[in-house]
Amino acid sequence: MILETGRLVMRSWREEDLEPFAALNADPEVMEFFRAPLSREESDAFAGRIMARMDELGYGLWALEVRETGEFIGFTGLALQTFEAHFTPAVEVGWRLARSAWGHGYASEAARRALDYGFAQAGLAEIVSMTAAINVRSRAVMERIGMTRDPDDDFGHPAVEPGHPLHPHVLYRVVR
Repeated sequence: MILETGRLVMRSWREEDLEPFAALNADPEVMEFFRAPLSREESDAFAGRIMARMDELGYGLWALEVRETGEFIGFTGLALQTFEAHFTPAVEVGWRLARSAWGHGYASEAARRALDYGFAQAGLAEIVSMTAAINVRSRAVMERIGMTRDPDDDFGHPAVEPGHPLHPHVLYRVVR
């Protein structure tokens, strides 16, 4: 499956995506709001889970490339979240881009296309997005794509111990 925007192609993953994906997952700045950068093995395993979930659901976290150059720059798409929280299970729109792709509006452009797919093709009634409360860049993307936050929905992420700076998370929502 291929989704397109004016500047981007959202597509199935390829073997040649694994090396640049591992590089962005190993970048401490890209992974600033995650527990730790990923090793090559962890990155490859994550890519494998992404591909398996896409096969299972028919949608997922698409590999993202710049249309003009064909350069792989990360992923954007829809992910089923099932960890224990007051709003799960839920489908989340998410993204992770290489630093070289930051500041071009790619995350917002691709996330809008993922939302369109989620509502029009996948028939979802609501899509969420979440991040560590201190991640102002991702929160700005969520707001740019029309998502809204109710502070009563904020939560402590169960995979991060209380007291850690990444434990407090914000939840944004958008409905069809």
